Amino acid sequence: MWSTRFTKIASVVTAATAVAVLAPAAVADAAPDRHRTAKIVAAKNVALNRVDLTVDSPSMGRKMKVTVLTPGGDAPRPALYMLDGADAGKDVSDWITKGGAQQYFAGRNVNVVLPAGGEASFYTNWKYSDAKLGKPQWETFLTKELPPLIDSKFHGSGRNAVMGLSMGGQSAFALAVRHPELYRGVASLSGCPPVTGAANEAYVRSTLAKSGVDAVKMWGKPGGDYWRAHDPSLRLDALRGKQVYISAGSGAIGPMDLTATYDPSDGPKDAQMAAGSALEVGAYRCSLEFAAQMQSAGVAFTQGFRLIGTHSWNYWKQDLPNAWATLAPGL
Repeated sequence: MWSTRFTKIASVVTAATAVAVLAPAAVADAAPDRHRTAKIVAAKNVALNRVDLTVDSPSMGRKMKVTVLTPGGDAPRPALYMLDGADAGKDVSDWITKGGAQQYFAGRNVNVVLPAGGEASFYTNWKYSDAKLGKPQWETFLTKELPPLIDSKFHGSGRNAVMGLSMGGQSAFALAVRHPELYRGVASLSGCPPVTGAANEAYVRSTLAKSGVDAVKMWGKPGGDYWRAHDPSLRLDALRGKQVYISAGSGAIGPMDLTATYDPSDGPKDAQMAAGSALEVGAYRCSLEFAAQMQSAGVAFTQGFRLIGTHSWNYWKQDLPNAWATLAPGL
């Protein structure tokens, strides 16, 4: 069924986008304050394999919270950067509080880097200042400031991968194609990597609007150069030779949705399931579109598309081992 469905979608998308066109040159990263360099100002050992850092970031203009899951010893190890969705935790990554990352990566020879506070940011360098977020410079922080600190303190080997869920899935692919020299692998769980075209632009704008944030402040006018510069589908060549994983569910409600625990403060259970279903339908469509574009361009990838599944942690916890199994060989 997957093969038939994917072939049909691939043929439609291929006809519309027969050739992946390189986006116009991106607006340059915001330059960090020349009078300061990023530094770790606090490190708290929370558990045997967990350290919570406070990083003074010149580009972000504030102190950032970052959790690192790290094995013992001083042998060199790679790093996996994991990004949250649009409702990211303020002080601790949702991958810790909701996703079971601390338990899953215990004993694995990898530094897992989990930044907090990325709510409604797309982990990108914002073009204009937003009334709620200010002018975040996440891309500079994640690609220029943080990796040297992590590698120095936690015996990093310089081999990195990046993955994210929902909003963070798009961000992971955007970072990977904009900095191909930094990442050997990339994964998206229920994300929407391409951001151009009416449906994809609407997905980005609605994701931010839900948090009261204006996408125009992030990348300017939809369809413009800065949007195109962050669309991985226009830079597919940058993914060649990397470990690539993409997954999403169809939006169909399954047994795990019916037995899951729901927070009453977020509304009735039925309403929460319906919202999770609708969000995943959008992510599924967009992820299938991107997978078809990669297939058409001859970019190798591993897929985890599911015929059942909503936009929820129950499914992302299931996807995590599959994503890591794809990324690990490249590290």
